[in-house]
Amino acid sequence: MTADTDTVLRLHRHDEVAVLTLCNTARLNPLGIGLQQQLRARLAELAADAGVRALVLTGEGKGFCVGADLQAMGGVPAGDGRTLGAHTADTMHALSNRLILDLQALPMPVVCAVNGAAAGAGAGLALAGDFTLMARSAYFFLPFLPRLGIVPDLGTTWFIERRLGRARAMGLALLGERLSAQQALDWGLVWGCADDAALQDEALALARRLARLPAHAAMEARRALDAAATGSLADQLHYEAERQRELIDGAAFAEGVRAFVQKREPVFPPRSAG
Repeated sequence: MTADTDTVLRLHRHDEVAVLTLCNTARLNPLGIGLQQQLRARLAELAADAGVRALVLTGEGKGFCVGADLQAMGGVPAGDGRTLGAHTADTMHALSNRLILDLQALPMPVVCAVNGAAAGAGAGLALAGDFTLMARSAYFFLPFLPRLGIVPDLGTTWFIERRLGRARAMGLALLGERLSAQQALDWGLVWGCADDAALQDEALALARRLARLPAHAAMEARRALDAAATGSLADQLHYEAERQRELIDGAAFAEGVRAFVQKREPVFPPRSAG
């Protein structure tokens, strides 16, 4: 295991699994500009590292991420000429939104291990992984409209509407009530729950399992499910057949067939450097 430490973000390597930990514990890991920049830089490094086959994103302390750093949103730089709203939206386009898209575009599966409050934009961050695993004491909280008069962001509306449906998404957006880890699991918003003390071990075990998949598995699953969400059955049948046209001629399928015939677990080739 290797470690690299800086102010608000820490990277550990456990063989083929990388663990990124938000570590501004005194403030429950607000999603400030510096943290977003560091996250994007780290994600780019991990995407280019062929030795990384799965990622865990988690927090340290009592909060996973409490969303925007409201203390730092008191104004805009002198001489900027934009309103606070315009400045915020431009920053979201240039940085925050790209962070969520970066997570969704990683060439390896992502496990978000939610150790505490996932509030505000922190909810979008927690839901941007392929798997969201929550500590039993963790919860989601969307104060945007009931407390601040602004819409949920960083993809939160997209994630909750797709996974929960209109009625439950509307309730979360407007009522400002905490959604417990168990309720999030029961509703199908997240993959699973773990006892608080076991969260990190279970997240790492899940990531290690995912690291054994074919290198392209996460990207293929994301694209196939996205296509299924928007197309007709006929469209999806065509999509699946065309993906098999390419994938069946690949090294992963050949290894899978060999492993099946030999009655062993497959050992898939590593991914290429990004």
